[in-house]
Amino acid sequence: MEEENEQYRIHAVERFKNGESPEAICASLGKSRTWLYKWIRRYCEHDDAWSQSRSRCPHSIQCRTPSEIVEIVKMVRLNLYNKDLFCGAQAIRWEMEDLGVKPLPSIRTINRIVSRNGLTHRRTGKYEAKGTAYPSLPSLLPNQAHQADLVGPCYLKGPIRFYSLNVVDTATVRCGLHPDRCKSGQAILDGLWAIWKRMGIPGHIQVDNAMSFFGSPTHPRGMWPLIRLCLHNGVEPWFIPMAEPWRNGMIESFNDRYQQMFLAKQVMLSTSDLEAGSLAFEQRHNSKYRYSKIGGKTPLKALAASTTKLRFPGDVEPPCHRLKKPTTGKYHLVRLIRSDIKINIFGELFRVPPELMYEYVVATIDVKDQKLQLFLGKSQVEEFDYNLR
Repeated sequence: MEEENEQYRIHAVERFKNGESPEAICASLGKSRTWLYKWIRRYCEHDDAWSQSRSRCPHSIQCRTPSEIVEIVKMVRLNLYNKDLFCGAQAIRWEMEDLGVKPLPSIRTINRIVSRNGLTHRRTGKYEAKGTAYPSLPSLLPNQAHQADLVGPCYLKGPIRFYSLNVVDTATVRCGLHPDRCKSGQAILDGLWAIWKRMGIPGHIQVDNAMSFFGSPTHPRGMWPLIRLCLHNGVEPWFIPMAEPWRNGMIESFNDRYQQMFLAKQVMLSTSDLEAGSLAFEQRHNSKYRYSKIGGKTPLKALAASTTKLRFPGDVEPPCHRLKKPTTGKYHLVRLIRSDIKINIFGELFRVPPELMYEYVVATIDVKDQKLQLFLGKSQVEEFDYNLR
């Protein structure tokens, strides 16, 4: 086919050189005048390849990522990987932004560069949970559930010791941060109140079994400030199983990101620097960081797309410790029943039916009825009197 086309071109140009009119040439060959004049311009006596087809690809691609940017992406990715840090496209772009690289490539462009250079791999197959079923909180709508944790002690140059109360909304991955010099009951009240004023009040909040959250084993039924604050505001606290931090997986993952992208990179010399930096990191994360969990949106875009109406604290100032004892509400503990067939409720042991061995049980404390109710799935399996002091 190509040889036949070349003969057409050579024959047409020869006829034109011999004085034949373009109209007659085009009519006999079934070609346009544009086609004829194109090959007349291409004709060259000293080039035997003039009649051959040429590639139509452009000589330059205007939207191609500059080679310098490609090399920076590769270098940053390898540097993060060698430091055993997050090294996905989000982390690479964040690092490049801090380095002042311009133009800053998009997340999609970084993913293509990393993939093209064999610097990534993907999971094969869908993850399937194994082992004992675990009761999880709903996370379909904003503020259905929050996960919270205390990070620290951390140190500024000086030295200044501080703790950071970190909160993540499990539906939108919005975060809230509140640094404080201590982790007292009042500090927890101040931190949650300040975060709720920005994020809204959740329906449930999930925490670990740190004494800052539940109180003291000496007074297991005393209801520490976090529990009292939550119950007074219609929030149900949930305490994950002891020694199982992965049950608070979203906040634990965020804490790693907080350590690597904020604490390890920011130079802060005073508590005012810390407060300003924490708020700036919170806003930057919520407005710029994208998650596959929410369809590649940022947390704030996911919140806007949900059109959910949030509930906020009515008072500007946080309540003072010691809060009045609540008379209604519920709080929950998730516990794995082991071979001793006992459940540990903040240091108190209660014997449970033997069929609950090696099962995750939800212990619900009903403040109004003064009852401790045990649930396996949705079925209540045991109940105890539980007088709150």
